[in-house]
Amino acid sequence: MRLHDLVRESARRTPAATAVVGADGTLSYGELDAEADRLARALAGIGVRRGDRVALWLDKSARAVVAMQAVLRLGAAYVPVDPLSPADRAVHLVRDCAPRAVVASQERLRTLERHGVGVPGLRADGPVDAPPAEPPPDPGGAADDLAYILYTSGSTGVPKGVCLSHRNALAFVDWAAAELEATPADRFANHAPFHFDLSVLDLYVAFRAGASVHLIPQETAYAPRLLVDFLLDRRITVWYSVPSALILMARDGGLLDTRPADLRALLFAGEPYPVTHLRTLREHLPEVRFLNLYGPTETNVCTFHEVTVLPEDRTAPVPIGRACSGDRVWAVREDGGVAGPGEEGELIVDGPTVMLGYWGHPPQGGRPYATGDRVVLQDDGDYRFLGRRDGQIKVRGHRVEIGEIESVLQAHPAISDAAVVLTGSGIDARLVAYAVPSGEERPNLLEVKRHCAAALPRHMIVDVVRYVDALPRTPNGKVHRRLLTAEVR
Repeated sequence: MRLHDLVRESARRTPAATAVVGADGTLSYGELDAEADRLARALAGIGVRRGDRVALWLDKSARAVVAMQAVLRLGAAYVPVDPLSPADRAVHLVRDCAPRAVVASQERLRTLERHGVGVPGLRADGPVDAPPAEPPPDPGGAADDLAYILYTSGSTGVPKGVCLSHRNALAFVDWAAAELEATPADRFANHAPFHFDLSVLDLYVAFRAGASVHLIPQETAYAPRLLVDFLLDRRITVWYSVPSALILMARDGGLLDTRPADLRALLFAGEPYPVTHLRTLREHLPEVRFLNLYGPTETNVCTFHEVTVLPEDRTAPVPIGRACSGDRVWAVREDGGVAGPGEEGELIVDGPTVMLGYWGHPPQGGRPYATGDRVVLQDDGDYRFLGRRDGQIKVRGHRVEIGEIESVLQAHPAISDAAVVLTGSGIDARLVAYAVPSGEERPNLLEVKRHCAAALPRHMIVDVVRYVDALPRTPNGKVHRRLLTAEVR
Protein backbone atom coordinates (compact mmCIF):
# COMPACT_ATOMS: atom_id res chain seq x y z
CA MET A 1 0.00 0.00 0.00
CA ARG A 2 1.22 3.49 -0.91
CA LEU A 3 -0.21 6.91 -0.13
CA HIS A 4 -1.69 7.46 -3.58
CA ASP A 5 -3.48 4.09 -3.38
CA LEU A 6 -5.76 5.64 -0.74
CA VAL A 7 -7.26 8.05 -3.29
CA ARG A 8 -7.46 5.38 -5.99
CA GLU A 9 -9.38 3.07 -3.66
CA SER A 10 -11.83 5.78 -2.59
CA ALA A 11 -12.27 6.86 -6.23
CA ARG A 12 -13.09 3.29 -7.16
CA ARG A 13 -15.62 2.89 -4.34
CA THR A 14 -17.29 6.32 -4.31
CA PRO A 15 -16.15 8.43 -7.30
CA ALA A 16 -18.82 11.10 -6.75
CA ALA A 17 -18.02 11.66 -3.07
CA THR A 18 -16.33 14.93 -2.18
CA ALA A 19 -12.59 14.56 -1.62
CA VAL A 20 -11.10 18.07 -1.36
CA VAL A 21 -12.67 21.49 -0.87
CA GLY A 22 -10.29 24.40 -1.40
CA ALA A 23 -10.49 28.08 -2.19
CA ASP A 24 -9.86 27.16 -5.84
CA GLY A 25 -12.73 24.68 -6.04
CA THR A 26 -14.07 21.29 -5.03
CA LEU A 27 -12.92 17.92 -6.33
CA SER A 28 -14.73 14.61 -6.02
CA TYR A 29 -12.66 11.47 -5.61
CA GLY A 30 -13.21 10.63 -9.26
CA GLU A 31 -12.06 14.11 -10.30
CA LEU A 32 -9.06 14.08 -7.98
CA ASP A 33 -8.05 10.68 -9.35
CA ALA A 34 -8.36 11.79 -12.98
CA GLU A 35 -6.62 15.15 -12.45
CA ALA A 36 -3.74 13.46 -10.63
CA ASP A 37 -3.33 11.02 -13.53
CA ARG A 38 -3.38 13.87 -16.03
CA LEU A 39 -0.74 15.85 -14.15
CA ALA A 40 1.34 12.72 -13.60
CA ARG A 41 1.49 12.18 -17.35
CA ALA A 42 2.57 15.79 -17.83
CA LEU A 43 5.32 15.37 -15.23
CA ALA A 44 6.45 12.14 -16.88
CA GLY A 45 6.64 14.09 -20.12
CA ILE A 46 9.31 16.38 -18.66
CA GLY A 47 11.34 13.49 -17.32
CA VAL A 48 10.03 12.67 -13.82
CA ARG A 49 10.65 9.03 -12.96
CA ARG A 50 10.61 6.75 -9.95
CA GLY A 51 13.05 7.90 -7.27
CA ASP A 52 13.03 11.55 -8.36
CA ARG A 53 11.99 14.52 -6.28
CA VAL A 54 9.50 17.17 -7.40
CA ALA A 55 9.38 20.51 -5.58
CA LEU A 56 5.89 21.97 -5.12
CA TRP A 57 6.07 25.74 -4.58
CA LEU A 58 2.31 26.17 -4.37
CA ASP A 59 -0.29 27.97 -2.31
CA LYS A 60 -2.59 25.76 -0.26
CA SER A 61 -5.21 24.62 -2.77
CA ALA A 62 -6.97 21.64 -4.26
CA ARG A 63 -4.51 22.00 -7.13
CA ALA A 64 -1.63 21.42 -4.71
CA VAL A 65 -3.28 18.20 -3.51
CA VAL A 66 -3.55 17.06 -7.14
CA ALA A 67 0.17 17.76 -7.56
CA MET A 68 1.09 15.66 -4.51
CA GLN A 69 -0.92 12.74 -5.84
CA ALA A 70 0.53 13.12 -9.32
CA VAL A 71 4.11 12.98 -8.07
CA LEU A 72 3.44 9.89 -5.95
CA ARG A 73 1.89 8.05 -8.92
CA LEU A 74 5.20 8.23 -10.74
CA GLY A 75 7.07 6.67 -7.82
CA ALA A 76 8.64 10.04 -7.10
CA ALA A 77 8.62 12.10 -3.88
CA TYR A 78 7.14 15.56 -3.43
CA VAL A 79 8.81 18.41 -1.54
CA PRO A 80 6.36 21.12 -0.43
CA VAL A 81 7.92 24.58 -0.22
CA ASP A 82 6.42 27.15 2.14
CA PRO A 83 4.57 29.61 -0.15
CA LEU A 84 5.10 32.39 2.41
CA SER A 85 8.86 31.89 2.57
CA PRO A 86 11.18 34.62 1.33
CA ALA A 87 12.29 33.89 -2.21
CA ASP A 88 15.91 33.24 -1.16
CA ARG A 89 14.85 30.58 1.32
CA ALA A 90 12.53 28.90 -1.17
CA VAL A 91 15.26 28.89 -3.79
CA HIS A 92 17.67 27.32 -1.28
CA LEU A 93 15.24 24.48 -0.51
CA VAL A 94 14.62 23.80 -4.19
CA ARG A 95 18.35 23.65 -4.87
CA ASP A 96 18.97 21.47 -1.82
CA CYS A 97 16.51 18.71 -2.71
CA ALA A 98 17.84 18.51 -6.30
CA PRO A 99 14.42 18.02 -7.89
CA ARG A 100 13.80 16.63 -11.36
CA ALA A 101 11.02 19.22 -11.78
CA VAL A 102 9.22 22.07 -10.02
CA VAL A 103 5.48 22.73 -10.02
CA ALA A 104 4.80 26.39 -9.30
CA SER A 105 3.10 29.51 -10.59
CA GLN A 106 4.61 31.26 -13.58
CA GLU A 107 5.89 34.05 -11.31
CA ARG A 108 7.66 31.60 -9.00
CA LEU A 109 9.14 29.69 -11.92
CA ARG A 110 10.55 32.98 -13.17
CA THR A 111 12.02 33.62 -9.70
CA LEU A 112 13.84 30.29 -9.86
CA GLU A 113 15.07 31.11 -13.34
CA ARG A 114 16.41 34.50 -12.18
CA HIS A 115 18.32 32.70 -9.42
CA GLY A 116 19.89 30.32 -11.90
CA VAL A 117 17.92 27.22 -10.91
CA GLY A 118 17.88 25.21 -14.12
CA VAL A 119 15.13 22.72 -13.34
CA PRO A 120 12.22 21.95 -15.68
CA GLY A 121 9.08 23.68 -14.47
CA LEU A 122 5.39 22.97 -14.83
CA ARG A 123 3.00 25.87 -14.40
CA ALA A 124 0.40 25.31 -11.70
CA ASP A 125 -1.68 28.21 -12.99
CA GLY A 126 -1.75 27.11 -16.62
CA PRO A 127 -3.32 24.30 -18.66
CA VAL A 128 -1.92 20.79 -18.40
CA ASP A 129 -1.02 19.57 -21.84
CA ALA A 130 -1.65 15.85 -21.46
CA PRO A 131 -4.28 13.49 -22.84
CA PRO A 132 -6.93 12.45 -20.31
CA ALA A 133 -7.02 8.84 -21.48
CA GLU A 134 -5.28 6.29 -19.25
CA PRO A 135 -3.51 6.46 -15.90
CA PRO A 136 0.29 6.49 -16.14
CA PRO A 137 1.93 3.07 -15.92
CA ASP A 138 2.51 1.95 -12.35
CA PRO A 139 6.24 2.47 -11.77
CA GLY A 140 6.30 -0.19 -9.10
CA GLY A 141 8.11 0.46 -5.89
CA ALA A 142 7.78 -0.48 -2.26
CA ALA A 143 6.31 0.94 0.92
CA ASP A 144 9.81 1.92 2.03
CA ASP A 145 10.31 4.23 -0.97
CA LEU A 146 10.62 7.94 -0.25
CA ALA A 147 7.19 9.64 -0.40
CA TYR A 148 7.87 13.23 0.64
CA ILE A 149 10.47 15.51 2.23
CA LEU A 150 9.50 18.08 4.86
CA TYR A 151 12.03 20.78 5.66
CA THR A 152 12.45 21.83 9.27
CA SER A 153 14.57 24.49 10.92
CA GLY A 154 18.19 23.40 11.21
CA SER A 155 20.46 23.83 14.25
CA THR A 156 23.37 24.87 12.02
CA GLY A 157 21.39 27.69 10.44
CA VAL A 158 20.51 25.54 7.42
CA PRO A 159 17.05 23.88 7.04
CA LYS A 160 17.07 20.08 7.16
CA GLY A 161 14.99 17.87 4.86
CA VAL A 162 13.24 15.06 6.75
CA CYS A 163 12.73 12.09 4.42
CA LEU A 164 9.60 10.04 5.03
CA SER A 165 8.46 6.89 3.28
CA HIS A 166 5.02 5.59 2.43
CA ARG A 167 5.39 3.11 5.30
CA ASN A 168 6.34 5.90 7.74
CA ALA A 169 3.23 7.90 6.88
CA LEU A 170 0.80 4.98 6.62
CA ALA A 171 1.74 3.58 10.03
CA PHE A 172 0.48 6.84 11.54
CA VAL A 173 -2.44 7.27 9.14
CA ASP A 174 -3.74 3.75 9.76
CA TRP A 175 -3.50 4.21 13.53
CA ALA A 176 -5.23 7.61 13.43
CA ALA A 177 -8.02 6.37 11.16
CA ALA A 178 -8.71 3.50 13.55
CA GLU A 179 -8.45 5.63 16.70
CA LEU A 180 -10.84 8.23 15.27
CA GLU A 181 -13.09 5.59 13.71
CA ALA A 182 -13.05 7.74 10.58
CA THR A 183 -15.88 7.23 8.08
CA PRO A 184 -16.87 8.63 4.66
CA ALA A 185 -19.27 10.97 6.49
CA ASP A 186 -16.42 12.81 8.22
CA ARG A 187 -15.34 16.30 7.22
CA PHE A 188 -11.74 17.03 8.19
CA ALA A 189 -10.46 20.58 8.53
CA ASN A 190 -6.95 21.21 7.24
CA HIS A 191 -5.45 24.06 9.26
CA ALA A 192 -1.74 23.31 8.84
CA PRO A 193 0.19 24.28 5.70
CA PHE A 194 1.29 21.37 3.55
CA HIS A 195 4.96 21.77 4.49
CA PHE A 196 4.00 21.23 8.16
CA ASP A 197 3.62 17.61 9.29
CA LEU A 198 0.22 18.12 10.93
CA SER A 199 -1.29 18.20 7.43
CA VAL A 200 -0.50 14.50 6.93
CA LEU A 201 -3.40 13.51 9.19
CA ASP A 202 -5.88 15.93 7.60
CA LEU A 203 -5.23 14.73 4.07
CA TYR A 204 -4.44 11.06 4.29
CA VAL A 205 -6.75 9.95 7.09
CA ALA A 206 -9.56 11.63 5.15
CA PHE A 207 -8.50 9.83 1.96
CA ARG A 208 -8.19 6.50 3.74
CA ALA A 209 -11.76 6.79 5.02
CA GLY A 210 -13.19 8.26 1.82
CA ALA A 211 -14.06 11.40 3.76
CA SER A 212 -13.68 15.03 2.67
CA VAL A 213 -10.91 17.44 3.66
CA HIS A 214 -11.62 21.18 3.78
CA LEU A 215 -8.59 23.41 3.27
CA ILE A 216 -8.39 26.50 5.45
CA PRO A 217 -6.88 29.32 3.35
CA GLN A 218 -3.39 30.16 4.59
CA GLU A 219 -4.24 33.87 4.89
CA THR A 220 -6.96 33.11 7.47
CA ALA A 221 -5.02 30.52 9.51
CA TYR A 222 -4.85 32.86 12.52
CA ALA A 223 -8.00 34.93 11.96
CA PRO A 224 -10.06 33.63 14.93
CA ARG A 225 -13.52 34.73 13.83
CA LEU A 226 -13.02 33.33 10.33
CA LEU A 227 -11.75 30.04 11.77
CA VAL A 228 -14.84 29.62 13.93
CA ASP A 229 -17.07 30.48 10.97
CA PHE A 230 -15.21 27.87 8.92
CA LEU A 231 -15.71 25.24 11.62
CA LEU A 232 -19.45 25.92 11.73
CA ASP A 233 -20.18 26.60 8.06
CA ARG A 234 -18.31 23.51 6.82
CA ARG A 235 -19.84 21.35 9.58
CA ILE A 236 -16.37 20.04 10.45
CA THR A 237 -16.31 16.75 12.35
CA VAL A 238 -12.53 16.43 12.96
CA TRP A 239 -10.35 19.45 13.76
CA TYR A 240 -6.56 19.27 14.11
CA SER A 241 -4.31 22.27 14.77
CA VAL A 242 -1.71 23.77 17.04
CA PRO A 243 -3.09 24.93 20.42
CA SER A 244 -2.36 28.57 19.53
CA ALA A 245 -5.09 28.55 16.90
CA LEU A 246 -7.63 27.01 19.29
CA ILE A 247 -6.79 29.53 22.01
CA LEU A 248 -7.40 32.38 19.56
CA MET A 249 -10.69 30.83 18.45
CA ALA A 250 -11.86 30.52 22.04
CA ARG A 251 -10.59 33.90 23.22
CA ASP A 252 -11.29 36.12 20.22
CA GLY A 253 -13.35 34.10 17.73
CA GLY A 254 -16.50 33.30 19.67
CA LEU A 255 -15.92 29.54 19.91
CA LEU A 256 -17.05 29.58 23.54
CA ASP A 257 -20.31 31.23 22.49
CA THR A 258 -21.35 28.39 20.21
CA ARG A 259 -21.49 24.62 20.22
CA PRO A 260 -20.42 23.07 16.90
CA ALA A 261 -23.06 20.38 16.50
CA ASP A 262 -21.04 18.24 14.07
CA LEU A 263 -17.64 18.37 15.77
CA ARG A 264 -16.79 15.01 17.34
CA ALA A 265 -12.99 15.05 17.65
CA LEU A 266 -10.59 17.88 18.43
CA LEU A 267 -6.89 17.11 18.07
CA PHE A 268 -3.92 19.32 18.87
CA ALA A 269 -0.14 19.02 18.64
CA GLY A 270 3.02 21.01 18.10
CA GLU A 271 3.28 22.74 21.49
CA PRO A 272 2.00 22.36 25.07
CA TYR A 273 -1.61 23.51 25.51
CA PRO A 274 -1.81 25.81 28.59
CA VAL A 275 -4.09 23.93 30.95
CA THR A 276 -6.28 26.90 31.88
CA HIS A 277 -7.22 27.44 28.24
CA LEU A 278 -7.62 23.72 27.60
CA ARG A 279 -9.85 23.23 30.65
CA THR A 280 -12.21 25.99 29.54
CA LEU A 281 -12.65 24.48 26.07
CA ARG A 282 -12.83 20.92 27.41
CA GLU A 283 -15.69 21.89 29.72
CA HIS A 284 -17.45 23.83 26.96
CA LEU A 285 -17.42 20.86 24.56
CA PRO A 286 -18.09 17.84 26.81
CA GLU A 287 -19.28 15.58 23.98
CA VAL A 288 -16.16 16.08 21.85
CA ARG A 289 -13.08 13.84 22.07
CA PHE A 290 -9.88 15.76 22.87
CA LEU A 291 -6.60 14.15 21.78
CA ASN A 292 -3.11 15.50 22.46
CA LEU A 293 -0.76 14.14 19.77
CA TYR A 294 3.02 14.26 20.03
CA GLY A 295 5.91 13.58 17.69
CA PRO A 296 8.66 15.50 15.91
CA THR A 297 8.59 15.55 12.10
CA GLU A 298 11.22 12.78 12.18
CA THR A 299 8.75 10.34 13.76
CA ASN A 300 5.32 11.54 12.64
CA VAL A 301 3.03 11.04 15.66
CA CYS A 302 4.50 8.53 18.08
CA THR A 303 2.54 9.14 21.33
CA PHE A 304 -0.94 10.38 22.24
CA HIS A 305 -3.06 11.17 25.26
CA GLU A 306 -6.83 11.52 25.40
CA VAL A 307 -7.92 14.45 27.57
CA THR A 308 -10.96 13.65 29.66
CA VAL A 309 -11.37 15.46 32.99
CA LEU A 310 -9.04 18.30 34.01
CA PRO A 311 -9.15 18.89 37.78
CA GLU A 312 -9.34 22.53 38.90
CA ASP A 313 -6.06 22.23 40.79
CA ARG A 314 -4.10 20.98 37.77
CA THR A 315 -1.58 23.52 36.51
CA ALA A 316 0.81 21.37 34.44
CA PRO A 317 0.09 20.71 30.74
CA VAL A 318 -1.52 17.37 29.96
CA PRO A 319 0.82 14.42 29.22
CA ILE A 320 2.00 13.54 25.75
CA GLY A 321 0.85 10.05 26.67
CA ARG A 322 2.02 6.68 25.48
CA ALA A 323 3.18 5.04 22.27
CA CYS A 324 0.96 4.78 19.19
CA SER A 325 1.29 4.14 15.44
CA GLY A 326 3.02 0.84 16.15
CA ASP A 327 6.00 2.60 17.74
CA ARG A 328 7.90 1.90 20.95
CA VAL A 329 9.05 4.77 23.15
CA TRP A 330 11.26 5.01 26.23
CA ALA A 331 13.32 7.62 28.04
CA VAL A 332 17.08 7.52 28.63
CA ARG A 333 18.62 9.14 31.71
CA GLU A 334 21.82 11.20 31.61
CA ASP A 335 23.76 8.13 32.78
CA GLY A 336 22.46 6.08 29.83
CA GLY A 337 20.01 3.97 31.81
CA VAL A 338 16.32 3.61 30.96
CA ALA A 339 14.25 6.04 33.01
CA GLY A 340 11.68 4.50 35.32
CA PRO A 341 8.56 6.08 36.83
CA GLY A 342 9.32 9.52 38.22
CA GLU A 343 12.67 9.76 36.44
CA GLU A 344 13.60 12.31 33.81
CA GLY A 345 15.20 11.38 30.50
CA GLU A 346 15.38 12.01 26.76
CA LEU A 347 12.53 10.41 24.78
CA ILE A 348 13.62 7.78 22.25
CA VAL A 349 11.36 6.46 19.48
CA ASP A 350 11.65 3.20 17.57
CA GLY A 351 9.23 1.77 15.07
CA PRO A 352 7.58 2.14 11.66
CA THR A 353 7.07 5.91 11.77
CA VAL A 354 10.75 6.80 12.25
CA MET A 355 12.09 8.67 9.20
CA LEU A 356 14.37 7.30 6.51
CA GLY A 357 16.87 10.05 7.42
CA TYR A 358 17.78 13.61 6.52
CA TRP A 359 18.15 14.49 2.86
CA GLY A 360 21.80 14.55 1.87
CA HIS A 361 22.90 12.79 5.07
CA PRO A 362 23.48 9.12 5.95
CA PRO A 363 20.22 7.16 6.29
CA GLN A 364 18.68 6.46 9.67
CA GLY A 365 19.03 2.78 8.85
CA GLY A 366 16.22 1.60 11.09
CA ARG A 367 17.88 2.96 14.22
CA PRO A 368 15.79 4.49 17.04
CA TYR A 369 15.48 8.26 16.95
CA ALA A 370 16.54 10.43 19.89
CA THR A 371 14.02 13.30 20.00
CA GLY A 372 15.99 15.75 22.14
CA ASP A 373 12.85 16.20 24.26
CA ARG A 374 13.06 15.80 28.03
CA VAL A 375 10.23 13.79 29.54
CA VAL A 376 9.31 12.10 32.80
CA LEU A 377 7.49 8.78 33.04
CA GLN A 378 4.42 8.99 35.25
CA ASP A 379 3.20 6.16 37.46
CA ASP A 380 0.26 5.54 35.11
CA GLY A 381 2.58 4.85 32.15
CA ASP A 382 2.09 8.20 30.39
CA TYR A 383 5.00 10.47 29.56
CA ARG A 384 4.95 14.16 30.50
CA PHE A 385 6.88 16.65 28.37
CA LEU A 386 9.39 18.83 30.26
CA GLY A 387 11.21 20.76 27.53
CA ARG A 388 14.07 20.62 25.05
CA ARG A 389 17.65 19.49 25.66
CA ASP A 390 19.02 21.95 23.11
CA GLY A 391 18.22 25.36 21.70
CA GLN A 392 15.17 24.23 19.79
CA ILE A 393 11.92 26.02 20.57
CA LYS A 394 8.33 26.02 19.37
CA VAL A 395 6.58 29.10 17.97
CA ARG A 396 2.88 28.57 17.21
CA GLY A 397 3.57 24.89 16.77
CA HIS A 398 6.44 25.43 14.32
CA ARG A 399 9.72 23.85 15.33
CA VAL A 400 12.40 26.52 15.28
CA GLU A 401 16.14 26.18 15.76
CA ILE A 402 17.29 29.46 17.26
CA GLY A 403 20.66 28.92 15.59
CA GLU A 404 19.05 29.59 12.23
CA ILE A 405 17.63 32.93 13.41
CA GLU A 406 20.93 33.88 15.03
CA SER A 407 22.89 33.14 11.87
CA VAL A 408 20.62 35.52 9.92
CA LEU A 409 20.98 38.24 12.56
CA GLN A 410 24.74 37.86 12.58
CA ALA A 411 24.76 38.40 8.81
CA HIS A 412 23.55 41.99 9.33
CA PRO A 413 26.54 44.32 8.79
CA ALA A 414 25.76 46.29 11.97
CA ILE A 415 25.54 43.20 14.22
CA SER A 416 28.62 41.27 15.29
CA ASP A 417 26.99 38.70 17.53
CA ALA A 418 23.45 37.73 18.54
CA ALA A 419 21.49 35.33 20.72
CA VAL A 420 17.75 34.66 20.65
CA VAL A 421 15.52 33.49 23.48
CA LEU A 422 11.82 32.75 23.70
CA THR A 423 9.53 34.40 26.22
CA GLY A 424 5.96 33.33 26.84
CA SER A 425 4.24 30.43 25.11
CA GLY A 426 1.44 29.69 22.69
CA ILE A 427 -0.10 32.84 21.22
CA ASP A 428 1.92 34.96 23.67
CA ALA A 429 5.27 33.58 22.51
CA ARG A 430 7.80 36.26 21.56
CA LEU A 431 11.28 35.94 20.08
CA VAL A 432 13.69 38.30 21.83
CA ALA A 433 17.06 38.99 20.19
CA TYR A 434 20.11 40.18 22.13
CA ALA A 435 22.49 41.79 19.68
CA VAL A 436 26.06 43.04 20.01
CA PRO A 437 26.59 45.95 17.60
CA SER A 438 29.65 45.89 15.35
CA GLY A 439 30.03 49.69 15.56
CA GLU A 440 28.09 52.77 16.51
CA GLU A 441 25.05 51.92 14.36
CA ARG A 442 22.14 50.19 16.10
CA PRO A 443 19.41 49.20 13.62
CA ASN A 444 15.90 49.70 14.98
CA LEU A 445 13.38 46.88 15.30
CA LEU A 446 11.75 47.58 11.94
CA GLU A 447 15.10 47.43 10.16
CA VAL A 448 15.98 44.17 11.88
CA LYS A 449 12.60 42.68 11.01
CA ARG A 450 13.10 43.62 7.37
CA HIS A 451 16.52 42.00 7.39
CA CYS A 452 15.10 38.79 8.90
CA ALA A 453 12.12 38.75 6.52
CA ALA A 454 14.46 38.46 3.55
CA ALA A 455 15.68 35.07 4.74
CA LEU A 456 13.23 33.65 7.28
CA PRO A 457 9.54 32.70 7.37
CA ARG A 458 7.23 34.93 9.39
CA HIS A 459 7.11 32.76 12.51
CA MET A 460 10.92 33.08 12.83
CA ILE A 461 11.13 36.88 12.70
CA VAL A 462 12.16 38.41 16.03
CA ASP A 463 9.65 40.47 18.01
CA VAL A 464 12.10 42.42 20.21
CA VAL A 465 15.73 43.54 19.81
CA ARG A 466 17.90 44.48 22.78
CA TYR A 467 21.46 45.72 22.30
CA VAL A 468 24.20 44.63 24.72
CA ASP A 469 27.94 45.20 24.86
CA ALA A 470 28.59 41.45 25.10
CA LEU A 471 26.62 38.22 25.44
CA PRO A 472 26.87 36.40 28.78
CA ARG A 473 28.73 33.12 28.47
CA THR A 474 29.20 29.96 30.48
CA PRO A 475 32.70 28.82 31.58
CA ASN A 476 32.99 26.65 28.45
CA GLY A 477 32.34 29.65 26.21
CA LYS A 478 28.74 28.94 25.23
CA VAL A 479 26.08 31.66 25.37
CA HIS A 480 24.51 31.59 28.83
CA ARG A 481 20.91 31.40 27.63
CA ARG A 482 19.54 30.81 31.09
CA LEU A 483 20.74 34.24 32.17
CA LEU A 484 19.22 35.85 29.10
CA THR A 485 15.93 34.03 29.61
CA ALA A 486 15.82 35.07 33.27
CA GLU A 487 16.48 38.70 32.29
CA VAL A 488 13.77 38.82 29.62
CA ARG A 489 11.20 37.51 32.08
